[in-house]
Amino acid sequence: MTGFARAQGDELGISWVWEIKSVNGKSLDVRLRLAPGFDALEPQLRALLAQRFRRGNFAATLTVTRTQPPGVRVNRETLAQLVALMNEVAREIEAAPPRIDGLLALRGVVETVEDEPDAVLEERRHLVLDSWAKALDALADARAEEGARLAAVLHSQLTEMAALIEAATGCAAAQPAAIRDRLQTMLANVADLAPGMPEERVAQEMALLIARSDIREELERLRAHLEQAADLLRQDEAVGRRLDFLCQELNREANTLCSKSADIELTRVGLSLKAAVEQFREQVQNIE
Repeated sequence: MTGFARAQGDELGISWVWEIKSVNGKSLDVRLRLAPGFDALEPQLRALLAQRFRRGNFAATLTVTRTQPPGVRVNRETLAQLVALMNEVAREIEAAPPRIDGLLALRGVVETVEDEPDAVLEERRHLVLDSWAKALDALADARAEEGARLAAVLHSQLTEMAALIEAATGCAAAQPAAIRDRLQTMLANVADLAPGMPEERVAQEMALLIARSDIREELERLRAHLEQAADLLRQDEAVGRRLDFLCQELNREANTLCSKSADIELTRVGLSLKAAVEQFREQVQNIE
């Protein structure tokens, strides 16, 4: 199921932005791109996401920017060495004495102070982690909105499949009496090829052919699978995997329906049912 969420904050000298994207996936796959200094949060980030979602491909990016300039300090040891060197050179050549701004501009004299108290760093991580939870809430809301739209599509497809199953039920090829009459006609046409065939043998062959052509069990199983799919769609939990399995069963029964068919109309209905099952399966891939 697709979705996008964004959360941000600005505190303790930094501003940060979370961006999370999710797309369809059969399993749970999480890719994180974290700003330097926040890598230690990865196990907690993954655990929080796994508590909220069961399947899908997730890509999250954390961008952190300083809102306050870092501190600076003078490297007095380097400065002392430079001053001593300049005094030594001044005794050899005539030159104007160095200015303080010139000395401070030399590389290595002024250093950026990156070190910050551990307590500040820990508090920043805590704030970013709280923001991650808010981003997950927003993502869940976005996926829920898409899920509501998807549910309407899935129910419509279930209705379409139910109509096709009823159409298959009404086909003459699905009626035992019609199957028997058709087979009797076929046997009468080939009676000359097997003269004197015992009636008992004819009855056995007819019963075998009728059993092979009877699709009532397939139709009943198809109805049962549709009822189960409708029940799963009404549940407020992750049902994507179970629906995916039901699609396999629906497709198997539709294939059997087509293989048993000796009637053009039933074959047409069976092929339409296979197409409807495939469309349903494609949408099911979007369900968690």
